[in-house]
Amino acid sequence: MSTNLLEINGLYVKVGEKEILKGIDLAIAQGETHVIMGPNGAGKSTLGHTLLANPKYEVTAGTIFFDGRDVTAETTDKRAKSGIFMTFQDPIPVAGITLGGFTKNALEQKTGKRIKMWDFKKSMKHALELLNMNEAYTERDLNVGFSGGEKKKAEIFQLLMLNPKLAILDETDSGLDVDAVKTVSNGIQEFQKNGGTLLIITHSTRILDALNVDKTHILANGKIIHTGDRSLVD
Repeated sequence: MSTNLLEINGLYVKVGEKEILKGIDLAIAQGETHVIMGPNGAGKSTLGHTLLANPKYEVTAGTIFFDGRDVTAETTDKRAKSGIFMTFQDPIPVAGITLGGFTKNALEQKTGKRIKMWDFKKSMKHALELLNMNEAYTERDLNVGFSGGEKKKAEIFQLLMLNPKLAILDETDSGLDVDAVKTVSNGIQEFQKNGGTLLIITHSTRILDALNVDKTHILANGKIIHTGDRSLVD
């Protein structure tokens, strides 16, 4: 039986009539951090969206196993509840629901248990301090009026609160200044130190400076063309 948390075999994916991924094989063990790099249009974000079952991306061949189960045909909500989390290049604003309310509801959906607001506020204190976020952030509508840095910090806040089995970070450092990158990186480090498994999609090396990287994969033209250790990042 495989000991990998995520195992992708012969994955082909298309959007409309265009084939984007052309036979991806990838295995990530529990607690590992893998980095995906490559040029624009190579299929990096497509891989992330496919792992979370975005209906825009159609799997035409291959399998996705997560935590010992074949999830190739599972819907987004089922994959999320099983422990897959993803950040986005440009998180969308959601009016009418606060960051705190959204995160609390997601945590209740994941655990299947109601959480008292007092207990939730106690548990989020450490995450807020780590990300230099005031509790007032959690009372604001999700991503509404947030700056780019605030959106990214809000996502890492959700990551720390939900503590998923696998976190897919898609260009999390995109558009961030040096201070914001450091703050976001602190949150990712915390997740990593607690045994979290990461798949980081990035063009930049800044967010990787303080992280342990087990494997680096170069994706080009829909295929992984080279795999190496951290030194491949440079």
